[in-house]
Amino acid sequence: MSTASPVADPNSPAAAIATAAADPSVGEAGFGFYVHVPFCVSRCGYCDFNTYTASELGAGVSRDTYASIVRAEIRDAASRFAERSAANDGRSGKRPKVDTVFFGGGTPTLLSAADLSSILAEIDGTFGLADGYEATTEANPESVDADYLAELHDGGFTRLSVGMQSTASHVLKILDREHSPQKALDAVAYARKAGFEHVSLDLIYGTPGETASDFGASLHAAVDAGVDHVSAYALIVEDGTALARRIRSGQVPQPSDDVAADRYLAAEAVLADAGFHWYEVSNWATTEAARCRHNLLYWEGGHWWGAGPGAHSHLPGVRWWNHKHPSTYGAALAEGLPAAGHEVLTSDDQYLERILLRTRLASGLPLSLLRPTGTAAAERAAADGLAVIADGRLQLTLRGRLLADAVVRDLTS
Repeated sequence: MSTASPVADPNSPAAAIATAAADPSVGEAGFGFYVHVPFCVSRCGYCDFNTYTASELGAGVSRDTYASIVRAEIRDAASRFAERSAANDGRSGKRPKVDTVFFGGGTPTLLSAADLSSILAEIDGTFGLADGYEATTEANPESVDADYLAELHDGGFTRLSVGMQSTASHVLKILDREHSPQKALDAVAYARKAGFEHVSLDLIYGTPGETASDFGASLHAAVDAGVDHVSAYALIVEDGTALARRIRSGQVPQPSDDVAADRYLAAEAVLADAGFHWYEVSNWATTEAARCRHNLLYWEGGHWWGAGPGAHSHLPGVRWWNHKHPSTYGAALAEGLPAAGHEVLTSDDQYLERILLRTRLASGLPLSLLRPTGTAAAERAAADGLAVIADGRLQLTLRGRLLADAVVRDLTS
C-alpha cells in the first residue's frame, strides 16, 4: 500500500491530519490506539454499532485476513508522523509513544489470540508502547476459554472487559445475547488464572422485563466474581435496531426512565458497599489502577488514532473517521488513507466537548474551563444540590449524576 504522499487538496482529511500530526502537543495528555474489530457471530437486538455477520461482509474481507489489513493501517498511521518539524521541541520524525490500546467491536475475540497480539505488536514496533502501557480487549463470554486468554495475556494484553450485561436468562434473551449467565463468570475466572490483573464486567440495566431483583442479582454476581471494574449502562433503544422494531410493534414495552434511575441508584449502593468507587458516571473501580486508562484518555482530552472500519481518531483540532464497511475500508486503505471524512474542531466544539466529558468525571470539572455563563450555571447546579464546588472544581452529587445531561446543557448554554 502507499505511504503518506504530498497533499494536493488543502481541505482533504490527509492535509488536516498532516497538520495535526505535526502539532507538538500530540501525546502531551496521553496517546492511545483504538482498534475496531467489526465481526459478530450474530447481531444483538439492541446494538447499532458498526458490526457485521459473515453474510454481511461482502468480497475481499474475512477474519483470516483482517489482522494484516489493520497492521497495514497502523504502518500508514506511523508514516503520517514522519514529517514532524524540527521546530517541535527537537522531536523531528518522532512518533508519540502509545500509553493505551483498546480493541472494541463487534467481538474482537472472534479473531485468534495470535492475530490480536500481532496487531498489538505492530503498534509497539511502529510507535512503541510506553512503559506501563494498558492494552484492553472487549470479549463476549462465549468467544473465550482458558487457553485463549492465557495466549492473549502472553501476547501483551493487560486488561479484559467482558460483556456480561445480565445474569437473568430472560433479560439476555430480550437483548439477543448468545451466552448463558455462567459463561461471563467463567470468562472472569479464566482471565484471573491467565494473569490478567484488571478485569471488568459490563452490565446493561433497564431492559424490558428486567426486575429490580434481576439487576440486583447481576450486580452481586459481578462483585462476587472478583472483578476490579464494573461498567453499567442504561439500555438505549436505537432507531433501526431489532429491539426498536419490537417496541414499536408492541411486542415489548418501552424502557422506563424512572426504572433506569432506580437501577442506577441500586448500582451505586451495591458497588459502593463492595468497595467500588465511581470515577465516571457509568464506571466504577476498586482502585485508581483499576480504572480504564484508555477511556480516561478520551474523557480528559487526550489524542488517539482509530484503526479499522468506522474507527474515529482525534489529534489536535481535528477528528476523522474511516469508511464504515470493511470492504470499502480495505479498498480505500489499499489506495492510501482510509478516512471517509473529517472535521476541523472550532473553539466552540472543543469547549462543548471539554465540559461534556469532564463534568461526568468524579475528579470534577475545573471551573477555570468555564465561560462566564457556565460559571453562573455551575453555581446554580450547586445551589440545586446537583453538584458541589470545592477546590476550584464542580463535582456532581449522586442526584447530579442522574441528571448529568441536564447539568451539561445548562453549563454550555
